[in-house]
Amino acid sequence: MRDVYGVAAFRSRQQVLRFEAALKRQGVPARVVTTPRDIAMGCGLSVRFPMEKLPDVRRALLTENPGNLIGLYRAEYDGMRLKVRGV
Repeated sequence: MRDVYGVAAFRSRQQVLRFEAALKRQGVPARVVTTPRDIAMGCGLSVRFPMEKLPDVRRALLTENPGNLIGLYRAEYDGMRLKVRGV
């Protein structure tokens, strides 16, 4: 089973919650998740979203200007291991 998704990592839990709400308002399916260990920075929580919505997420970052963003990442779980890389 292969699962590919995007992760927006922030330094602040408050920013995670605000950005998740902003994405949902814009129709992007999003949820708060534990930050993948490979990112190893931030508050421990991130926003998960479908990779095909990356352009919408980038647009939301520009319009919402949430601050404290560590970065956007592509996470891929192959059933055994999670691989994370910046996008």
